[in-house]
Amino acid sequence: KAPISSKNFKDYVEKDFYNGTIFHQGIDEFMIQGGGFTPDGNKKPTNPPIVLESKNGLTNDLGTIAMARTNIPDSATNQFFINLKDNSFLNYSSTRTDSLYLSSSSPGYAVFGKVVTGMDVINQIKMVKTGTRAGMPDWPVHDVLIKKISLKK
Repeated sequence: KAPISSKNFKDYVEKDFYNGTIFHQGIDEFMIQGGGFTPDGNKKPTNPPIVLESKNGLTNDLGTIAMARTNIPDSATNQFFINLKDNSFLNYSSTRTDSLYLSSSSPGYAVFGKVVTGMDVINQIKMVKTGTRAGMPDWPVHDVLIKKISLKK
């Protein structure tokens, strides 16, 4: 349901891009994010941004994997996050009422995968104490290294 996002992630995996990167953001009861930085805080170079696929019917539920992006909808590159709970506010919405007087749309975040085994590891990662590093809050004080991501043959 997310062919562009899935191919994008697969392309990075096939180039061993994620090997040696870290989870650089962890917010308990929200998400953990990784894939973009080395342990020394340097941002890795990326491929061009991809088109946002948040209208695919997949939702940001516990254990799903989605593409991280900036405030610009079509800005996702290499970073991804894993939802630590159902985060419906991250889903695409053509109309969202934020108060009695304000109604807006939300482009959402494109889900492209799901953790099928290893949630125990994800639950350990979410417990790592965080601080500020490289000017970013919620950065784990102890590196959570991605040694290797590979495709199952």
